Amino acid sequence: MTSTTNSPARHRQLGDHTWQADAVCQSSEYNPVDPEVFFPEPDETVKIATAKALCGQCPVRRTCLDAALESGTTDGIRGGLTEEERRPLHEKIAHRLDYSRVNDTIDGRDVHLTKAERRAVVYAAYRHGVSVQRLAWLLKITEEHAQKLYRETRRALRNRDLDQTAKTPAPPGTSGERLHRDDFGTAA
Repeated sequence: MTSTTNSPARHRQLGDHTWQADAVCQSSEYNPVDPEVFFPEPDETVKIATAKALCGQCPVRRTCLDAALESGTTDGIRGGLTEEERRPLHEKIAHRLDYSRVNDTIDGRDVHLTKAERRAVVYAAYRHGVSVQRLAWLLKITEEHAQKLYRETRRALRNRDLDQTAKTPAPPGTSGERLHRDDFGTAA
């Protein structure tokens, strides 16, 4: 099942690692942080608690978690979650459908997209009349592939519309049968 969200968050762009400079886990002269605290063994509860406390103060915690999920990083504590806590999220990430990511992509930002989000971008672009060239640029694909995606979308929408009209029951009297007084019921 696809989970959908529509958060107003600004998503990191492809290849963007500038967010790491704002991370609390980055050691500096004024903030010495032992990187080993973020790679504890499962039974090292003190290290886990320390790392989670640092993550709780981090302004880029959500971005860190997204980066770990999108890159498939399974080691260490990322975004305030342990490896075990992130496992179910890793399994669900392929089905994520976040409309804010779709909208950011339509606006021209290079954000990480799941398969479900890529399909939503194609659908939204088709509905809004985005050119084949622009869709190709947005998804980093060839124009031929973008044309193919538009053809598939057009076909899917046409088939959906046909299915809906076939399932809509015809109103009484349209199939040549005459309506009688008793067909209208009474208002008592």
